[in-house]
Amino acid sequence: MDVSMTLWVLTILGLGALIAVDFFIGRKPHDVSIKEAGIWTVVWIVLAALFGFGLLFAGESQASGEFFAGFITEKSLSVDNLFVFVLIMAKFAVPSHLQQRVLLIGVLIALVLRAIFIAAGAAIIASFSWVFYIFGAFLIYTAWKLIQEARSDDEEEEFEENRLLKSIEHRFGVADKYHGTKLFIRNNGKRVLTPLMVVMLAIGTTDVLFALDSIPAIFGLTQDPYIVFTANAFALMGLRQLYFLIGGLLRKLVHLSYGLSVILGFIGVKLVLHALHESGVHVPEISIPVSLAVICGVLVITTITSLIASKKQAEREAADAAGKDSVEV
Repeated sequence: MDVSMTLWVLTILGLGALIAVDFFIGRKPHDVSIKEAGIWTVVWIVLAALFGFGLLFAGESQASGEFFAGFITEKSLSVDNLFVFVLIMAKFAVPSHLQQRVLLIGVLIALVLRAIFIAAGAAIIASFSWVFYIFGAFLIYTAWKLIQEARSDDEEEEFEENRLLKSIEHRFGVADKYHGTKLFIRNNGKRVLTPLMVVMLAIGTTDVLFALDSIPAIFGLTQDPYIVFTANAFALMGLRQLYFLIGGLLRKLVHLSYGLSVILGFIGVKLVLHALHESGVHVPEISIPVSLAVICGVLVITTITSLIASKKQAEREAADAAGKDSVEV
């Protein structure tokens, strides 16, 4: 897709306007209701769909298919990120009325950092086509790791601060309690961070770790930096509302890691086949429609099997509880 500088500027300004509207709506700290989260989740998905269909109506059918495949992949990987966001919120004991502000700024930081990753990835791919082998192998390895983690019996998870976050806390110091929406305060004449600022940085910088697999994954679906960026932007910008909407549902998606591992492994194979094709080896390449069908199919099956497994687990727990009550009587 031939993207002019004017289109890039207009797209960034448009996304910036949407972020500004989102910030304006959530400028007052409050507890986000299910209704509010549901409405805005639908709004962001509709906006992403309108953008994708806009590409189609503009005669860019290939770009449209790549956008939808990339958006769905990034959105599904972002849902997995929410597990970690829940751990971060618990680690820092973030008051419920401040969580929407934390996610808004944290996701904005993540978007800026991902834009840097995307620019670097596009430059590397343009210069070295063999990097597809590395991306493909990395995704297949990541898929295997996800399966291993999903099969692990260790359910006790706790968020560990990364080195960058620890160094920032050590350099500036952190207040001992939250001070509303303030990010810095004066403590004994010294300017220190508030816990709110620290948790925002935790959300933003932790997302970089997720970008290590999501960015290669979307480059496996499209090598167009414009599509990669917009798919990531739309996937991330609705993440805040999705957090409040499906927070309780996350624990029921017990097979999500398996589904994501299949998707990442599939894209990894697709990347390797593409690399071989670029090297002159006659191998079949996986088309975008096939990729889109596989990604959607895996997510649907994963969601159904997760809900069935969660229901059975709940029934077993209820039966065990009833058995214990009868024994006590």
